Amino acid sequence: MMNQTEIGKFIAKCRKEKKLTQAQLAERLNITDRAVSKWENGKSMPDASIMLELCGILGITVNELLSGERIDTENYEKKADENLIALKRKNENNMTVNAIVSILFSVTILAGILVCLICNLSISGNLTWALIPVSSSVFVWVISFPSMILGKKGVMVSFISLSIFIIPYLFLLSSLINVKKVFSVGARLAVVSIVFLWIIIAVFNRIGKTRKSVALGITFLFAVPFMITINIIVSKMMAEPVLDVWDLLSIFLLLILAFVSFSFDYAKKKDLIR
Repeated sequence: MMNQTEIGKFIAKCRKEKKLTQAQLAERLNITDRAVSKWENGKSMPDASIMLELCGILGITVNELLSGERIDTENYEKKADENLIALKRKNENNMTVNAIVSILFSVTILAGILVCLICNLSISGNLTWALIPVSSSVFVWVISFPSMILGKKGVMVSFISLSIFIIPYLFLLSSLINVKKVFSVGARLAVVSIVFLWIIIAVFNRIGKTRKSVALGITFLFAVPFMITINIIVSKMMAEPVLDVWDLLSIFLLLILAFVSFSFDYAKKKDLIR
């Protein structure tokens, strides 16, 4: 069975043998030094997608990495079989936990839907208000289920589902409550929010792996036009000023946070050069 603590110590030992700091190893792998720190403290394992590259940098094999020690030729095949079995068990355990959580979540949503439908039919004799919580529950299930069943791999699927189904959901909700502004205003806000969300995802995928502070700074900067756009949409609906004192204060704070993030990255990069 794999021992994360021993694997972490082995990674730290090999890194030091190669005279690399955590930050330097992280930079070569396009990840954060915090991730390397978690490996070495036994809190997490290197992702399978970078294991080969990590082993190449450290001058070890994947089998040795998963064993947490150097392996002689005689025991190599035996250790390889043990590590493959351990990885398979770990994946199976993760899938089992995800499946149980997904089933419990789905059952809870279904129970809530049934309660709403039964109560509505018992009180009114037909479906009226129950369609609102039912449609909302189905929407939440569609967005959340991929993340629950697939774990980290399902997060992107959830984002895609949200992007696809948010507009139809708002249209349906607007029709059910018979308030057109829910769709007309909500759809605009949803589109702006989804665009902002995908920009941030792209920024973190592109830059966040190696320079998290820069990605964070860019996020704060993009939050300014996002907030202004949202205020413009809302102001047209409520006939209020686009920006008030609190909005200006929020923009000022966002700009300060962006400056701090960029400054932190600059200072960190300067230390690496030294």
